[in-house]
Amino acid sequence: MRSLSGLLPFLRPYRGRIVLAAVFLVLAAASTLVFPVALRGLIDEGFIASDSGSRVMALREHFVALFGVGIALGVFSALRFYMVSWLGERVTADLRSAVYSHVVRQSPEFFETNQTGEVLSRLTTDTTLVQTVVGSSLSMGLRNAVMGVGAMIMLIVTNPVVMTQVLAILVLIVLPTVYFGRRVRRLSRASQDRVADSSAIAAEVLNAVPVVQSYLQEDREALRFGESTERAFATAVRRTRLRSFMVAFIISATFGALLWGLYQGTQAVLHGDISAGHLGQTVVYVIILVGSVAVLSEVYGDLLRAAGATERLMELLQLRSPVVSPPAPEPLPASSGGASVALENVTFRYPSRPQHPTLIDFSLGVAPGETVALVGPSGAGKSTVFQLILRFYDVESGAVRIDGARVERVALDALRGRIGIVPQDSVIFSADAMENIRYGRPQASDEEVIAAATAAYAHDFISALPEGYKTFLGERGVRLSGGQRQRISIARAMLKNPPLLLLDEATSALDAEGERMVQAALESAMRHRTTIVIAHRLSTVQKADRIVVMEAGQIVETGTHAELVAAGGLYSRLAALQFDR
Repeated sequence: MRSLSGLLPFLRPYRGRIVLAAVFLVLAAASTLVFPVALRGLIDEGFIASDSGSRVMALREHFVALFGVGIALGVFSALRFYMVSWLGERVTADLRSAVYSHVVRQSPEFFETNQTGEVLSRLTTDTTLVQTVVGSSLSMGLRNAVMGVGAMIMLIVTNPVVMTQVLAILVLIVLPTVYFGRRVRRLSRASQDRVADSSAIAAEVLNAVPVVQSYLQEDREALRFGESTERAFATAVRRTRLRSFMVAFIISATFGALLWGLYQGTQAVLHGDISAGHLGQTVVYVIILVGSVAVLSEVYGDLLRAAGATERLMELLQLRSPVVSPPAPEPLPASSGGASVALENVTFRYPSRPQHPTLIDFSLGVAPGETVALVGPSGAGKSTVFQLILRFYDVESGAVRIDGARVERVALDALRGRIGIVPQDSVIFSADAMENIRYGRPQASDEEVIAAATAAYAHDFISALPEGYKTFLGERGVRLSGGQRQRISIARAMLKNPPLLLLDEATSALDAEGERMVQAALESAMRHRTTIVIAHRLSTVQKADRIVVMEAGQIVETGTHAELVAAGGLYSRLAALQFDR
């Protein structure tokens, strides 16, 4: 119950419906408990009348009463089912949305150490388990608990001496049940973890199918997934074996205890201490109690599985991103002609690589409206500069400023609202071309979207698609070429129209003709705003106001293209490799 208590915040908004469900649940259970009483009347009174006519009338009245009990049971059970099913669907939807909303707000540090497939498993498999419990198992458990307790009370009231002995036996059954229950819960949690491992493998491989197939690794990946699935199966079998043993023990022990009580009741009938109707009532209450215990043992296993799933979901909800907006953010000053950027004596290490500094005492200033290019070998720290400007991470020491304000002191939405980015790997969502570009500014009109696409030289190829801007682009834009995806990404950034533009190899996926068109569009877009460009193809940055050469997390050279070539340093060597072919 301590694990399942994490669901309480999701249940509280629906207290009214929970109360209604509880009322219908109690009424349905009460209808079931009334049945043995009506049956006792049928047996003891329906056969007492001396003449056959009176007997028929008495029997008819008792059968009508039994039918009324049946109608009440059906109506209240249907209402209970509807209410709890609605609660299960509603709570699961709220829980799934809360977890997803929380995860997408985590800093990239979270995704360095957690696999996407693991998160998806918690969003799907774990929430489905919770839905099963809230929308079905819990209701069944409560209903059978009410019926079981009611049947037990009626048995105690009608057979106090015998049932006192039975209760003493039942108390002894609880102790081993608690022990088995704890082991089942641990195995349930382990089983969910193994399923999540399989999901992580599948998500990783399915996102890289072309690479897998080009290296002829289909069989290897299928084997790896199969082995992971087998580990999940083995854990599930251990959990199921223990749970089955627990169910068998509970039902057998309870049934044995109640049979002892029933045997004592038959002896009482033979000695004339109770009537046949009394015994019939006792038999039905025993059946209700045994049935309730059987269902409760099954529900207990479901609750244990849901407890493990809830623990995993609560772990996600309890995560706190190290990068959040400050409680009292400072306002960002207005930008005119572009934003200013400054990194002052910044030292930074990625949380997953704390022994290796990525930037060391790094300082860089970019004036409003200036275009600065960052070049250097892979691993020099160029992309890290972008991530710190966007405040995906906080610096170890030093400061990062936008328009003079330290980024950790301003609201994240205000900071990132001033920045547009074109990443090296263009992200295309499973939507049409219009919505993919509109992602940069959701309130933009269709005309503004088309204008941005035209500026990015994407209008012509989009118009040529089967449904134009309404053409579905496929998952990750599989229906487009690399250059087309990149131009849509550029159009998205242009539509946002931010004072600071970050271009990470924005023309890397384009052919010569596409590069020429997009370069012209970028030059137009870079006017009246600050632009920082990461480039390996030095031909794309020759017109930059300043080129900053980075190596091993530090600035080693700075200047214009002509100045750096003449200096004969690292940039000159890189330029010689690219231009002297």
